[in-house]
Amino acid sequence: MLEHAAHAVTPISRDVAQTLDTADELRPSRAQAEAAVRTLIRWAGDDPAREGLLDTPARVVKAYEEWFGGYRRDPGKILGRRFATSGYDDLVILRDIPVQSVCEHHMAAIQGVAHVAYLPGKDVVGISKLARLVDAYSRRLQIQERLTAEIADTLQRELQPRGVAVVIRASHGCMTTRGVHTHGTSMVTRRLLGDCANAPYRSEVLKMLMD
Repeated sequence: MLEHAAHAVTPISRDVAQTLDTADELRPSRAQAEAAVRTLIRWAGDDPAREGLLDTPARVVKAYEEWFGGYRRDPGKILGRRFATSGYDDLVILRDIPVQSVCEHHMAAIQGVAHVAYLPGKDVVGISKLARLVDAYSRRLQIQERLTAEIADTLQRELQPRGVAVVIRASHGCMTTRGVHTHGTSMVTRRLLGDCANAPYRSEVLKMLMD
């Protein structure tokens, strides 16, 4: 059996570390966050002191820690552990990666799937790392266009493959639960880089990712 030689894990970058330190300095306390939730409950027309809502602020803050956990993760570090290709030089494709994000305009849910493909250069990564990369960027306030670009650009920068393709299909709560109430609609975004943006791979990869 061929053994893959693992590369060292890339340490967190100085810029990312400084950004996280600054965010921690500006971050409100848990008590302040829970007080803000109580204010919103009152604004919505209910009483945060009633029995059914007493623990809601704490639950919301805990949920936010999970929903927005991507701010505490360095996406580049996720791709730090790599393996030799062992002669494989064709497309690597991971389809139907769950996307759970939040729209930065209305803070409504974005739900869908991402499909990620790349043409290996010298290295490949474990497929779970592709899913973790999608998740790290999804768990932030987002717009789908930027989310698509961030995933593709990070994969291209860190892994340096011959090509990258990312397609996301998602529904947006800001359209389905408010405003025009267009249930059943979905938005598709894509970003193709390197050889995946050109023939002969472009048509093949789009067919595989969008069928």
